[in-house]
Amino acid sequence: MKAIQLREKSSDELGKLLIELTRESFNLKIQKATNQLDKKDQIKKARRNIARIHTVMNEKVSASK
Repeated sequence: MKAIQLREKSSDELGKLLIELTRESFNLKIQKATNQLDKKDQIKKARRNIARIHTVMNEKVSASK
């Protein structure tokens, strides 16, 4: 997901997306621990998407001040 797409979303949508990606990241970590994960790059992608969401949320907070 691109940061430009995230900036267009509202804070509520970003929060929901963050929860969804956090759950996905947890599930991927469990799959890795049990050797069921085929594409190990998915963990990295999920982690970076979570960081992008945090960045955009912080930008919105800073812009509102």
